[in-house]
Amino acid sequence: MAMAGDPIRLFVTHAWAENDDYTRVFEYLEASGKFYYVNTSRPQEKQPLDKESQREDLRRQIAPCEVMVVLPAVYQFAPELVLFQLHFAKAADRPVVAMENFGSQAPLPKPIAELADEVSAWNERNLIDALRRQARHQETTRWDTIEFKLD
Repeated sequence: MAMAGDPIRLFVTHAWAENDDYTRVFEYLEASGKFYYVNTSRPQEKQPLDKESQREDLRRQIAPCEVMVVLPAVYQFAPELVLFQLHFAKAADRPVVAMENFGSQAPLPKPIAELADEVSAWNERNLIDALRRQARHQETTRWDTIEFKLD
């Protein structure tokens, strides 16, 4: 079990702007109250002007992470940028958890589906379990309890 002193370091794909899905990831992670993480992504920082500086900045944000969360919504408006982030994560041997399209049954974009180590539904438990499995290889042996009424 990762304690507060040993948080999972994660990077969430972005294009130097927080969108609804980006914010939602952290709402889900905070909801459990028991998941300790450090966010290495910095979407609020000023976006570098030229492509090479952008890539350098992203490499600096991704390098310390243990796991990447890829958002299809960010891919929709900045595919080249998200692909760069994905390819760098894979080159650095970082596992990738892809989120499903929020509120839609649409399949994931092919490059995301091909590069993701795991796909998570939009719910707090699925996301946290996927991050623990991918970042720390922790099997989450949680069981659903079913109540039976015996008449």
